[in-house]
Amino acid sequence: MGFMAETLSPPTLETTHVPEKTPKVLVVDDEILNRKLIQAMLKPQGYEVVLAGDGVECLEKVRENPPDLILLDIIMPGMNGFEVVQELKREEKYSQIPIVMVTALQDVNDRVKALEVGADDFLSKPVDRMELRARVRSLLKVKAYNDHMINYRQELESEVRRRTLEIQETNAKLEKAHEKLRGASLETIFRLSRAAEFKDEDTGAHIISMSRISARLAKMCGLNPATVESILYASPMHDIGKIGIPDRILLKNGPLDDEEWTIMRMHTIFGGKILENSDIGFLRLGEVIALTHHEKYDGSGYPRGLKGREIPLAGRIVAVADVFDALMSRRPYKPAFTPEQASNIIAEGRGRHFDPDVVDIFLKDLTEILNIWHSSQEDHSKEVAEALKMP
Repeated sequence: MGFMAETLSPPTLETTHVPEKTPKVLVVDDEILNRKLIQAMLKPQGYEVVLAGDGVECLEKVRENPPDLILLDIIMPGMNGFEVVQELKREEKYSQIPIVMVTALQDVNDRVKALEVGADDFLSKPVDRMELRARVRSLLKVKAYNDHMINYRQELESEVRRRTLEIQETNAKLEKAHEKLRGASLETIFRLSRAAEFKDEDTGAHIISMSRISARLAKMCGLNPATVESILYASPMHDIGKIGIPDRILLKNGPLDDEEWTIMRMHTIFGGKILENSDIGFLRLGEVIALTHHEKYDGSGYPRGLKGREIPLAGRIVAVADVFDALMSRRPYKPAFTPEQASNIIAEGRGRHFDPDVVDIFLKDLTEILNIWHSSQEDHSKEVAEALKMP
């Protein structure tokens, strides 16, 4: 806070240190004697005094090398003082130059007109030396401060642009690192989830396709992008609890008896235990999915017999994706079903096994879901091919 305050606080007129330079005063009068007289009054004060004989010459000298102050006569041939002021004030880079009207005119209307066109002060002819020096000294101090503030603003804007660029570059690097970490995290989840599948009939393709389909259904259900991403990460862990199921049950060729089926159902509880009490959001969601993806909408599922909307939405979504992929995939105990057969079975489970709203969304979006399923199989085949190339 201290550093920022020191860096960004604007200077005041009292505290501003203005770099040493010789102030330049431009004296404009059609009478050479008047010009020389004012020059003689100012030069001993250390000012650089430049002379111009009319309005046109004044504008030329201002544009050639802008002065710090202009002492300008009003009544001049050709372009009068009012016109000169108007011309200078129209050009932004010259508009901050203080202009003192030096005139013998005493009419209040002339003075009002001078102020209206942009003059900063007046001096009456004949010019008093002490008044001239005091006015010039005061206006030059204000001009120096204004110049300093303009430079300060430009430096501040430059600093803001520089820091904004640094922030943008840092954010881009963080986003890139986040993307890399997110990809690595998802790959880690897939690989760890497959540990359970080495003991089961499912394949790595199942993990990929059911998680992508789950994310797609979550999106179509209107969930926000962060939740959709969390379901993509969490759904691969739905069967991680199968690590705790004995091989004699997981690998049994024939149907399970009642006792074995009771043990098999425990994989939902084991999965919840493995993932419970995590501080990471998608792992907490993974716990919910592991515990609820075998619950059924009519209450006949397990492990808790939840019914309808008692089942968390993530569990209801993953239930559809998990069963659909299992139906579409070949297993030792069954052939792969066609998309029509698989989707018909999902439709038949509407309101009994599955949430009817999720089923309706699934059927409406079936073309895209099938595209996701096929691309997942291709991606898995590529992974297997690459793995086989490894020494």
